[in-house]
Amino acid sequence: MKPFSAKTMQAAVVTGPGQIRIDTLPIPEPKPGEVRIKLEGSGVCASNLGPWAGPEWMRFPTEPGALGHEGWGIVDAVGEGVEGIKRGDRVAALSHHAYGTYDLAAADAVVPLPEALAGQPFPGEPLGCAMNIFRRSEVAAGQTVCIIGIGFLGALLTRLAYAAGAEVIAISRRPFALDLARRMGAAEVIPMDDHHAIIDRVKALTGRRFCDRVIEAVGKPWPLDLAGELTRERGRLVIAGYHQDGPRQVNMQLWNWRGLDVINAHERDPAEYVRGMREAVDAVSSGLLEPQPLYTHRFALERLDEALNATRDRPDGFLKALVMY
Repeated sequence: MKPFSAKTMQAAVVTGPGQIRIDTLPIPEPKPGEVRIKLEGSGVCASNLGPWAGPEWMRFPTEPGALGHEGWGIVDAVGEGVEGIKRGDRVAALSHHAYGTYDLAAADAVVPLPEALAGQPFPGEPLGCAMNIFRRSEVAAGQTVCIIGIGFLGALLTRLAYAAGAEVIAISRRPFALDLARRMGAAEVIPMDDHHAIIDRVKALTGRRFCDRVIEAVGKPWPLDLAGELTRERGRLVIAGYHQDGPRQVNMQLWNWRGLDVINAHERDPAEYVRGMREAVDAVSSGLLEPQPLYTHRFALERLDEALNATRDRPDGFLKALVMY
């Protein structure tokens, strides 16, 4: 990357499908109600993969830093009217140009990080997403909870359900992920390889009753279909996967016959996002969640393309990529 002064920053620009460049540009000034963050890094989100592939609706080049929304770092400037946040505070932020060395965020979209988290990466948005999904799942002690898809999100949800006193069944295609699910507290793990064999196995494990809660965390049609089959009558099917590659056709006859509660657990209200991030700070600070081992791959900013490709291709041992500045 080119050398830069204290007045300039660097940011990634996606120039076309699977292509990036790194631009040097002036550091932005915060407007009233905003703070500027000197970012330490950003997580890489699976939601980036649609734009990265270059669908018809995508427009290139992106704005500098765009697609990045999982940043954390140090506040280095505060706009007019901001209270309760000062220069030098270490924070996680819900911002929108975090694939760069600086970003701006609304003051009410910033969550302070306590000293207990000093030196730890903290991609607040996905951690908060896990907390929000778990809250909307309404998991309780004594329930049987099935989690389909053990990536970063599925692993966190497995741990939260276990800690709540539920018995967790984890389903995933990768042996590495199934081993991880056991370490996170899953009582049973099932390879995601044969639709009817999985249904038979869960039926046997639950005395033909199936599961009180099923959380689908893959974002593909088959796991969503499977989730409906594994949810008991009057159970709750929670959609946590990112279904962004087209419409879905579901077995509404089954969903209706069983009287399922179907929850699309992705929040869109920024205040709810931030609420989840605050809960994640508490969960990690207290030791309820220990996400550090889940950050399996780290990349410099100029290798963002490799980070996105790894997120897409999920090589053995991959869970979550971070871009570090």
